[in-house]
Amino acid sequence: MKNIQLLGLLLVVAGSFLPLVHVPIIGNWNYWKLDHYLAIACWIFAACAVFGIVNNSTKIVRFFGILLIILFAFTLVAVKMQSLQYFSFLPFKSWQETFAGVVKLKWGWAVEFLGGFLMVFAGNNNRK
Repeated sequence: MKNIQLLGLLLVVAGSFLPLVHVPIIGNWNYWKLDHYLAIACWIFAACAVFGIVNNSTKIVRFFGILLIILFAFTLVAVKMQSLQYFSFLPFKSWQETFAGVVKLKWGWAVEFLGGFLMVFAGNNNRK
Protein backbone atom coordinates (compact mmCIF):
# COMPACT_ATOMS: atom_id res chain seq x y z
CA MET A 1 0.00 0.00 0.00
CA LYS A 2 3.03 2.22 0.27
CA ASN A 3 3.05 2.59 -3.52
CA ILE A 4 -0.57 3.77 -3.57
CA GLN A 5 0.18 6.32 -0.85
CA LEU A 6 3.18 7.52 -2.84
CA LEU A 7 0.99 7.79 -5.95
CA GLY A 8 -1.49 9.88 -3.96
CA LEU A 9 1.32 12.10 -2.74
CA LEU A 10 2.60 12.52 -6.29
CA LEU A 11 -0.89 13.48 -7.46
CA VAL A 12 -1.17 16.10 -4.70
CA VAL A 13 2.20 17.64 -5.54
CA ALA A 14 1.61 17.55 -9.30
CA GLY A 15 -1.92 18.85 -8.82
CA SER A 16 -0.60 22.02 -7.23
CA PHE A 17 0.88 22.94 -10.63
CA LEU A 18 -2.20 22.02 -12.68
CA PRO A 19 -4.89 24.56 -13.62
CA LEU A 20 -7.32 24.88 -10.72
CA VAL A 21 -9.25 28.05 -11.52
CA HIS A 22 -9.98 29.78 -14.84
CA VAL A 23 -10.38 33.55 -14.78
CA PRO A 24 -11.64 34.67 -18.22
CA ILE A 25 -9.22 37.44 -19.20
CA ILE A 26 -6.30 36.44 -16.99
CA GLY A 27 -6.24 32.69 -17.74
CA ASN A 28 -5.69 29.58 -15.65
CA TRP A 29 -4.37 29.73 -12.10
CA ASN A 30 -2.68 26.97 -10.15
CA TYR A 31 -2.20 26.81 -6.37
CA TRP A 32 0.81 29.12 -6.50
CA LYS A 33 -1.12 31.83 -8.32
CA LEU A 34 -4.18 31.46 -6.08
CA ASP A 35 -2.35 31.97 -2.80
CA HIS A 36 1.28 31.37 -1.91
CA TYR A 37 0.51 30.59 1.73
CA LEU A 38 -2.00 27.88 0.84
CA ALA A 39 0.44 26.38 -1.64
CA ILE A 40 3.18 26.36 0.99
CA ALA A 41 0.81 24.70 3.47
CA CYS A 42 -0.04 22.08 0.84
CA TRP A 43 3.63 21.31 0.30
CA ILE A 44 4.39 21.20 4.03
CA PHE A 45 1.57 18.72 4.57
CA ALA A 46 2.87 16.70 1.63
CA ALA A 47 6.40 16.71 3.11
CA CYS A 48 5.03 15.49 6.44
CA ALA A 49 3.15 12.74 4.60
CA VAL A 50 6.44 11.71 2.95
CA PHE A 51 7.86 11.32 6.45
CA GLY A 52 4.96 9.01 7.30
CA ILE A 53 5.35 6.98 4.11
CA VAL A 54 9.09 6.52 4.61
CA ASN A 55 8.57 5.39 8.23
CA ASN A 56 5.64 3.08 7.33
CA SER A 57 3.30 5.04 9.58
CA THR A 58 -0.17 4.80 8.11
CA LYS A 59 -1.60 7.02 10.86
CA ILE A 60 0.66 9.93 9.94
CA VAL A 61 -0.11 9.56 6.23
CA ARG A 62 -3.85 9.41 6.90
CA PHE A 63 -3.71 12.41 9.23
CA PHE A 64 -1.91 14.59 6.70
CA GLY A 65 -4.10 13.25 3.90
CA ILE A 66 -7.16 14.41 5.84
CA LEU A 67 -5.50 17.78 6.47
CA LEU A 68 -4.84 18.10 2.73
CA ILE A 69 -8.47 17.31 1.88
CA ILE A 70 -9.63 19.91 4.42
CA LEU A 71 -7.17 22.43 2.93
CA PHE A 72 -8.50 21.76 -0.58
CA ALA A 73 -12.11 22.14 0.55
CA PHE A 74 -11.22 25.38 2.37
CA THR A 75 -9.53 26.68 -0.77
CA LEU A 76 -12.58 25.87 -2.90
CA VAL A 77 -14.86 27.75 -0.51
CA ALA A 78 -12.40 30.65 -0.35
CA VAL A 79 -12.23 30.90 -4.15
CA LYS A 80 -16.01 31.04 -4.45
CA MET A 81 -16.36 33.56 -1.61
CA GLN A 82 -13.59 35.75 -3.01
CA SER A 83 -15.14 35.76 -6.48
CA LEU A 84 -18.48 36.85 -4.98
CA GLN A 85 -16.78 39.57 -2.96
CA TYR A 86 -14.76 40.75 -5.95
CA PHE A 87 -17.95 41.73 -7.76
CA SER A 88 -19.65 43.24 -4.69
CA PHE A 89 -19.59 46.71 -6.28
CA LEU A 90 -22.43 45.67 -8.60
CA PRO A 91 -25.83 46.97 -7.45
CA PHE A 92 -27.87 43.76 -7.76
CA LYS A 93 -27.14 40.44 -6.12
CA SER A 94 -28.13 38.54 -9.28
CA TRP A 95 -25.49 40.47 -11.22
CA GLN A 96 -22.91 39.67 -8.57
CA GLU A 97 -23.69 35.95 -8.78
CA THR A 98 -23.66 36.01 -12.58
CA PHE A 99 -20.27 37.68 -12.80
CA ALA A 100 -18.85 35.51 -10.00
CA GLY A 101 -20.01 32.48 -11.98
CA VAL A 102 -17.59 33.46 -14.73
CA VAL A 103 -14.72 32.22 -12.53
CA LYS A 104 -14.68 28.48 -13.26
CA LEU A 105 -13.09 25.62 -11.40
CA LYS A 106 -10.83 23.42 -13.54
CA TRP A 107 -9.93 19.73 -13.66
CA GLY A 108 -6.88 20.09 -11.40
CA TRP A 109 -9.13 19.86 -8.34
CA ALA A 110 -10.04 16.28 -9.27
CA VAL A 111 -6.35 15.35 -9.26
CA GLU A 112 -5.81 17.09 -5.91
CA PHE A 113 -8.74 15.38 -4.21
CA LEU A 114 -7.93 12.00 -5.77
CA GLY A 115 -4.40 12.21 -4.39
CA GLY A 116 -5.69 13.15 -0.94
CA PHE A 117 -8.22 10.32 -0.90
CA LEU A 118 -5.60 7.81 -2.06
CA MET A 119 -3.40 8.86 0.84
CA VAL A 120 -6.27 8.46 3.32
CA PHE A 121 -7.78 5.21 2.11
CA ALA A 122 -4.62 3.31 1.16
CA GLY A 123 -3.95 1.55 4.42
CA ASN A 124 -2.22 -1.56 5.58
CA ASN A 125 -3.92 -4.78 4.63
CA ASN A 126 -1.50 -6.97 6.54
CA ARG A 127 -3.17 -10.25 7.38
CA LYS A 128 -1.80 -12.25 10.27
